[in-house]
Amino acid sequence: MSPVEINAGAWYLRALRADDRLSDVPALTDLGITDPAGYVAGTAQPAEPGEPDAVRCVWAVCIPTTGELVALIGVTGGPGAGTLRGCHRAGYAEALAAAADPVRRFAAQALDLPAGELRTGVP
Repeated sequence: MSPVEINAGAWYLRALRADDRLSDVPALTDLGITDPAGYVAGTAQPAEPGEPDAVRCVWAVCIPTTGELVALIGVTGGPGAGTLRGCHRAGYAEALAAAADPVRRFAAQALDLPAGELRTGVP
């Protein structure tokens, strides 16, 4: 399932992008992702049925006026159990924190995937 756009108050959550109109590659590099274009492509691919993390949705947490990625948040899991993980660029911890509850609610309601506390790390 592709992540839906989510309004998280002062922040905007959207799918990752690496195209001619908008590229998250520089921000992902800043987060320490060594193959950012590959990471974006990988988040767009559905998991194989039967994998332990059969559901995977990753969002870019963005500044609404510019679309600039300031944090990543994602949920993975299988039937009945999910993991919420995220990381942020320097100075944007509040963006990641604000995204946690909306993503947790989406995971529970749309994916039937209850996710616990936010863990630090690349989703």
